[in-house]
Amino acid sequence: MALGRADLFAYFDTLGIASTTYEHRAVFTVAESHDVKAQLPGGHSKNLLLKDKKDRLFLVVAEGDAAIDLKSIHEKIGGSGRVTFAKPDVMLELLGVTPGSVTPFGLINDTEPRITVVLDEVMMRHDILNFHPLENTATTSVAAGDLIKFLRATGHEPLVVPVSNGKVVIEPTGH
Repeated sequence: MALGRADLFAYFDTLGIASTTYEHRAVFTVAESHDVKAQLPGGHSKNLLLKDKKDRLFLVVAEGDAAIDLKSIHEKIGGSGRVTFAKPDVMLELLGVTPGSVTPFGLINDTEPRITVVLDEVMMRHDILNFHPLENTATTSVAAGDLIKFLRATGHEPLVVPVSNGKVVIEPTGH
């Protein structure tokens, strides 16, 4: 069974990660979350769980308004051929979340680990970053350095690369 929100916060405590959580209505897309984001300082995200032609999985974490070209992102993240979105059952199995709740905090559930984490370099310029705490009815703020600490503690050494490029804006489920 996947770890949940309480487990996530307990893990933060063991790592010495300070966080603040804001409760709000459920939001399933970046577009739905604009009013929520307006109330919270820091960087806000879109989180894309992608798979390449060899079934390697990538969690791409970028600013919510970043433009990401799915036709060429594989070249930036080390994927084999063009990528597609991972299926909801893969999200649930590996991250413990459903579409609309994808978050890097879900990597607490990817214990093998099977997912390569890609953080957009532009997003990492923010001191504070905001993500769903495994459910889309809240947003949790952490320091950018603490996100890296969390990812490493879960066995995921993140790639920090510029993935947004001003091309077609995609609107995935999840924020």
